[in-house]
Amino acid sequence: MISTTATRTPVLSTVDIDRLLAAKSLLGGHCTRSVLTASVPSLDDDHRAAVTRHSTLDHIALLIFPETFDGLEDELAAHGIEVGAMTPSVVVRERLSSRYGIPVGELTVGILRAPVADRDGLRCELEIFAMVTPPDLAHIAEDERRHERENHVALAVRWPDPVLMRGLRTMIGTAMRPDGGGYNGYENSTVMYFRDGHIANPAFRRLELICSGRFSQLLATHQRESCAGTELLRLMTGAWATQAIATAAELYLLDYLAVAHDLPGLAAASGTDEQSLARLLRYLTALGVVHTSRGRYSLTDLGALLRADLTGSMRALALMYGGPFYQSFGALTDSVRSGEESYGKVFGSHHFAHMAGDPGLAELFHQSMAASNAMFAGVTRSIDFSSARVVVDIAGGNGELLSRILAANPSLHGVLMDLPNALVSAEARLSEMAGRVTLVPGDFTKSVPATGDIYLLSRVLHDWDDEQCAAILITCARNMPPHAELLVIERLLPEGADVDSLAIPWDVHMLCNTGGRERSESDYRALLADAGFELVESHALPLDAHIMRARRRA
Repeated sequence: MISTTATRTPVLSTVDIDRLLAAKSLLGGHCTRSVLTASVPSLDDDHRAAVTRHSTLDHIALLIFPETFDGLEDELAAHGIEVGAMTPSVVVRERLSSRYGIPVGELTVGILRAPVADRDGLRCELEIFAMVTPPDLAHIAEDERRHERENHVALAVRWPDPVLMRGLRTMIGTAMRPDGGGYNGYENSTVMYFRDGHIANPAFRRLELICSGRFSQLLATHQRESCAGTELLRLMTGAWATQAIATAAELYLLDYLAVAHDLPGLAAASGTDEQSLARLLRYLTALGVVHTSRGRYSLTDLGALLRADLTGSMRALALMYGGPFYQSFGALTDSVRSGEESYGKVFGSHHFAHMAGDPGLAELFHQSMAASNAMFAGVTRSIDFSSARVVVDIAGGNGELLSRILAANPSLHGVLMDLPNALVSAEARLSEMAGRVTLVPGDFTKSVPATGDIYLLSRVLHDWDDEQCAAILITCARNMPPHAELLVIERLLPEGADVDSLAIPWDVHMLCNTGGRERSESDYRALLADAGFELVESHALPLDAHIMRARRRA
């Protein structure tokens, strides 16, 4: 009798099998020090030894493309790669979705880990990301194998603390650029990636630094630097990027991308020349606003923020930055020489006076201010309004902040004071709370309502020089009841030179466009003190803003 044995069809290509075996061999042939030598060759011996003392080789990772997960573990075992149970990979799946414009739900990605000893006999892992790859996704496999974007080697930091992590990040960052990071949702750990595209071996182009614990401030800095261009030429073309984004916003291109994904459809919808639009889309892709794959276009997370129909849309802000603010920045040299705002020189009158005379521009400005309303999300968590009866929002614009406070505190009554043209927008925004809100036209440089328990000055003081700020604060102190408190919301310039903050570029923006300035907490403490206030506490808000709580001195 002749027996037959069923032969399972391989689920992995020979290319991926070769890549896996090469990665396993690579891991077995290296140790922590040799990985550093390959990944960060510019580190001198002393620095390499220092990093080695505080970290150890943890794993080498790569992405493979089986047609199915059925039989994958057996096939890996047949090649000497014994893996544990598969777990879902959320992060890599989301990156692939964003990179190729494929809905997340249409991608299946898992993680398999195989124990491997390094050159010194220490336990490490081969970390395998596996994406189910039917024929219609074969282009992803082809592109990823070519560029090996998910390949990396990982060092695990022993006994991490903030000082050590900052030092290691700085040391590696002198040779490799930041390339993202985050928290592991399944473990209490912080991950930071670095990349050097000049490394010949793709296995060493991306380095992962992983440690237990959460280092929020350090990770936030790392993520910002991961997104920022460092080359001088890229910085100097920033004005071009501003105009490209503003043009996309003006054409509603980001809205059309939600329904049309090919060039002819986008050109027809936006009323543009097809070839010129292709060039703009290529630039927007380079900026990370649009994703392009195989002749089709889709929105990135950044681009989605420019959709007109999105709550919290930044479209109006793009139009302001590409319009009047762009023109005023063109006269920055005059502002630096004279110390005076350039907006008035360009448009013939001060920022606020010019907009008050143009209802359409004024409305666009109020909409652009709403793009930064995300900073208000932390106000009601940071401040207890339960003992107050009346909140007075001074120069509160369209009432966005006041509406959030009233929604979180149903017993409060709100008073919004601003110029008459601003109250038009506020009336519509606060219509659902009409019975709990009083709109008061007025000039806060002359007086403010005297009926409040808590007063708000949100993004107001940075519009003015110190002399005018002093007058505003003195007016508040003169009119506020003795028991009332003042809440000031502004971006704060960092006290230290090595701290990054959005307040730094915004300070130059204020120089050009209002004649005001951003200030440090110490600056505000002094201004408040001169007006008779004591700064009690300060809390960080989103978008690098802060809320400062002050009370009248006895």
